[in-house]
Amino acid sequence: MNRIKELRTEMGLRQVELAEKLKVRQNTVSSWEHGKHDPDQDALRELSQIFGTSIDYILGNSDIKKAP
Repeated sequence: MNRIKELRTEMGLRQVELAEKLKVRQNTVSSWEHGKHDPDQDALRELSQIFGTSIDYILGNSDIKKAP
């Protein structure tokens, strides 16, 4: 889940700020970024909206950030 960290830092957000937007704890975001846990479907949808990217991009299944 390195893309979550990449996207978060591109937006200038700290983990705690992203966590607040998602209504999760900061350590949850940290565990996603370190690959200890994966976000659930609801979190992936929210992350997709926040970052303006596809879920596939967040998951590393695609190198295309946005669908055409």
